[in-house]
Amino acid sequence: MPTSLRSGRSSRLVPHAGLLQICVAGVLWGTGGLAVQVIRDHADLSATTISAYRTTIAAIVLVVACVLTRQLAAVRRLLAARPGPTVFVGLATAAYQALYFASVVWVGVTVSTVVSLGVAPLALTIRDAVQRRRGPDLVEALTVFAALAGLVLVTGTAGLGETGPHPVLGVLAALASGSAYAIATAVGEPLARSTAPLVLTTAATSVGACGLVPVALLTGGPLTTSDPVALLTLLYLGALTFALAYALLYAGLRTTSSSAAVVATLCEPVTAAVAAAAFLGERLTALGVLGIVLVVAAIAGTARERHPVGAGPVADPDPGRPRVAG
Repeated sequence: MPTSLRSGRSSRLVPHAGLLQICVAGVLWGTGGLAVQVIRDHADLSATTISAYRTTIAAIVLVVACVLTRQLAAVRRLLAARPGPTVFVGLATAAYQALYFASVVWVGVTVSTVVSLGVAPLALTIRDAVQRRRGPDLVEALTVFAALAGLVLVTGTAGLGETGPHPVLGVLAALASGSAYAIATAVGEPLARSTAPLVLTTAATSVGACGLVPVALLTGGPLTTSDPVALLTLLYLGALTFALAYALLYAGLRTTSSSAAVVATLCEPVTAAVAAAAFLGERLTALGVLGIVLVVAAIAGTARERHPVGAGPVADPDPGRPRVAG
């Protein structure tokens, strides 16, 4: 095959590979709800405490991985060279988890999921339109519409929960959670293109753990458990649904726009609905199936975008600054 054809095909495949990595991250996140349900069935731990354990375990796993791959020095260089955005991404990641759990308690899973996950693609589409100084084209508009409609159908028909005791506070918390997620993804996008995924994931997760652990300590309630099922499930939450999932997210962001990424991560509620139907006996209705189809169509629509890079990281916008890589 001629070299020009091979390079052209590679430039098309690489962005799609990044989109696939983010979709896999969304699938892993989608199993998190089932894992939390297992933990709550075996241990009296609050959602905030579970989240703090999840982030801390992920940080430990990632630090060990950095030691084994000799990238720990790169983590220190990243924190020294770009402390502001790295710390911001870590704290924003911790914040949207904590806000989401608060929203679940106050307004229920269904509303909190629809609002928190739905606001992110909408916010980033508006941001992109403002940056380009023109409105979204037809494909972009249809992609966002399909994503939001599919999200509402999947979560609204899966029987995931009822309205909680403080609906107004819950909706506000969900809006804040979705906004924090969108901002963390947008700020993490340029970092991801000039930093090794493991390095960025380790730095951001370690910062997030430092932010969540004090919150868990202040909320009260049991902080430990000796139940082996709960402990193994906590390890799964930290190692796979956080450490691996976020490494895949940041790897995918090297060749995928943040607006496309938040649409791709809608694999999370789709996976949650399918897992609930398969393992918790919840019924997946025809409208829920239609919602899954719409989300998949939206993800396919993002694959048609003109991604920010063709293959590999983009050039550092500040070539005089030391580049952080693993």
